[in-house]
Amino acid sequence: MYTNVCRHCQKVFRSRFKAYTCEDCKQIDADQFDDIEAYLKEYPNSNALQISEALGITAFEVLNYLKEGRLNISRGSFERLPD
Repeated sequence: MYTNVCRHCQKVFRSRFKAYTCEDCKQIDADQFDDIEAYLKEYPNSNALQISEALGITAFEVLNYLKEGRLNISRGSFERLPD
C-alpha cells in the first residue's frame, strides 16, 4: 500500500498503487487534462506557459502531466507568416 498526497486538495490517502489524485479530485484532474489535450490539438506548438495562461491553470500542473508521461514533447515546425 502506498501513502499518497492529492495534488489538488493535499489530502493524504492510501492506495494499492502510486496515485496523484484522491477519489474526490479525480474528475477535476480528468477535466484539466481534457482541456489541455483539446488546447494542444488546436495550438500544437504551445508551451506550458501559453497553456497555463489560456486555461487558467498553473504551468507547474502542466509540467507535472509531462513528468507523469501523460503528455509528450514533440518538435513542431514554425512557418513564417506573410507580411
